[in-house]
Amino acid sequence: MVAITVKPRSSRAGLAADGAGGLLVRVHAPAAEGAANQECVQVLADALGMPKTAVQIARGSKSRRKHILVAGLTAEEVRERLSAAAKGSDPR
Repeated sequence: MVAITVKPRSSRAGLAADGAGGLLVRVHAPAAEGAANQECVQVLADALGMPKTAVQIARGSKSRRKHILVAGLTAEEVRERLSAAAKGSDPR
């Protein structure tokens, strides 16, 4: 599992490092009716180069702090790819 923080209603969707050395996922969607979670999964899948069906919110679906699982990748591989994507480079 990999921990992330989600910021709903952001002006632009994407990944960034948060102030505590973690990962911040910005989404346009509001935190209502699962819209932010759906967009979060899409942003993560795009950054990882995986289908969105491979990305799952394992814990924290009603919180800004979430734990995700990605089918076919280890937690370390997920962290490396997302960190690279947050910095703007291609993780592969």
